[in-house]
Amino acid sequence: MDTQNLTIYVIVVLCLGAVLIMGKDKMPPKLKRGMALTAVFLIMSAFVFVIYSLLA
Repeated sequence: MDTQNLTIYVIVVLCLGAVLIMGKDKMPPKLKRGMALTAVFLIMSAFVFVIYSLLA
């Protein structure tokens, strides 16, 4: 697995999570729920990819 692409993906996903946490008061409830679920899925996949790259 290409570690440079993985590193960029992990950084972008963690920044997205941070932005969602910091701006949660300004979002409408319907948008907030969808964005939170998307961010959780992306963060989980980032950790799976990191573990996979360490084991491969």
